[in-house]
Amino acid sequence: MKSMKKIAVSAIFMGIGMGLMTQSAWALLPIEHWTQPSGAQVWLVQSPGIPMVDVQLDFDAGSRRDPKEQNGLAASVAMMASKGVKATGDQPALDENGLGQAWADLGASFGANAGRDGFTYGLRSLTEPDLLQKAVALAARQMATPSWPEAVWQRDRERWAAAIKEAATRPGTVAAKAFRKDIFGSHPYGNEVTGESLARIDISAMQAFHRQLIAACRAKVSVVGAVSREQADTLVKQLLGPLQAANGNDCAPLPPVPKVADLSEAKTENIPFESAQAQVLIGQPGIARNNPDFLAVMVGNHILGGGGFTSRLMEEVREKRGLTYGVYSDYSPGLDRGAFKIALQTRPDQAAQALKISQDVLRKFVAEGPTEKELKAAKDNLIGGFALRIDSNRKLLGNVANIAWNGLPLDYLEHWTDRVQALTTKDVKDAMQRMIQPDRMVTVTLGAKP
Repeated sequence: MKSMKKIAVSAIFMGIGMGLMTQSAWALLPIEHWTQPSGAQVWLVQSPGIPMVDVQLDFDAGSRRDPKEQNGLAASVAMMASKGVKATGDQPALDENGLGQAWADLGASFGANAGRDGFTYGLRSLTEPDLLQKAVALAARQMATPSWPEAVWQRDRERWAAAIKEAATRPGTVAAKAFRKDIFGSHPYGNEVTGESLARIDISAMQAFHRQLIAACRAKVSVVGAVSREQADTLVKQLLGPLQAANGNDCAPLPPVPKVADLSEAKTENIPFESAQAQVLIGQPGIARNNPDFLAVMVGNHILGGGGFTSRLMEEVREKRGLTYGVYSDYSPGLDRGAFKIALQTRPDQAAQALKISQDVLRKFVAEGPTEKELKAAKDNLIGGFALRIDSNRKLLGNVANIAWNGLPLDYLEHWTDRVQALTTKDVKDAMQRMIQPDRMVTVTLGAKP
C-alpha cells in the first residue's frame, strides 16, 4: 500500500508537470486508427515523453437522446456513474466514498459526462504496469456495473431540482432559456431540464438508457500517451470487455434525431425583468462541426466577436460607445447545427442602442466580409496560438477525440495551420453568408427599458 501511495503522489506531480510542458512536435505525431472485433473504433497518438495515458470513450448518448418527458436522463446516468459499483467476482461492492478513495489510492482519475450530443467516459493514469492494470479494471467495472443506489439518486435529484429552481431566478438563465427555445423549437437541442422532468426519471429509466446506448460496439475511443498500438488495443479491450458482457453488443442503428430547422422568419422577444443589467441575445442556427465551412466560420467569428478586444463588436459596442463591458459572438457547432449567437449585457436604458449597433455590425460584416488587415490579424492570432491547443496530453486528447467524433481526416491537425493560412477574405465572407441570414434572427432582450 505504501508503494501505491508513493506512485499516487508521483502521479500528482506528473500531472502538474504536464501542464508546464509544451511539445509543438505533437502536431506532427501520426494518429493511428483501427476497429476492434467488437466494433469499437480506436484512435491513438503515441506520446512517450511522459509515463501517462489519457483515454476518452465517446458514445452517441447525449442529451439529444433523452426521451421527450425525461429531459436530464443522460446527465443523470453520467452523475450516477460515480456513486458506486456492484460487487464483481472477488471484488467487493464500493459506495461513492469507497470508489472515490479507490481512485485516490491509485493516483488516477475516471469520470463520466453527458453533453448535448455525446456521453463520455474519461480515464487518466500513470502507465506503471501494476497501477495501470488496476485503474483499467476499476474503470471497466464503473462503466459496466454501476450500483445505481436509490437513496443517493433521491438525494441528488432533490439537490439538482433545487439548483434549477434557484437558477430560474437569474436573468441570464431566463434569457438563455427563451433564446434556446426560440432558436430550436421542439428540437432536442432546445430542451430544458426541469424539476418536473427529473421527477419522471427513476433508476429503471437510467438502467434502460445505459443498457440501450452504452454499448462496446458504439464506442469511439481516443488514446493519447506512453503506450504502443498493441498496448492501447489491449487496454481498450479490457475497458470494454465487461461492458460488452453486461450490456450486450447490439449495434442496430439508433433512431434518427430530427435535423435542426432553419428559421422561417425573424422573432423578437422582450422579457420584463427587474435587473441591474439587461440581457441581449441575437442568433439563429449555425453550422454542424463537420461542415466544410468550419474553419472559415471560425476565422470569421473571431473577427466578428470571438476575438476579445480585437473583435468588431467589441470595438463598436464597447470601445467607441461604452455600452457594455463585454460583447461576444459564438457558433457552438455539434453533430447538428448549434446556435450562432451574439450576447451582451448592458444598462437597461441602453439595451435598445446596444442591440441596434450589434445588429448593424453583424449586417455589415455578413454583407462585406473582413478586411485584409482583419483577416491577417485573425490568422496570426489563431495560428500563433495553435501550439497551446496541443501542449498537454489532455489537450491533444481533446483534439483527437474531436477528429474521431466528427469523422475528420487523420491528418487534420497536421494541416490545420496551412488550411487556415490559405483562407481568403472571400472564403470567409461566403462562409458567413451561408451560415447567417440577418433578416431571420431571433432577438431576445430581458430587463430592457424603453
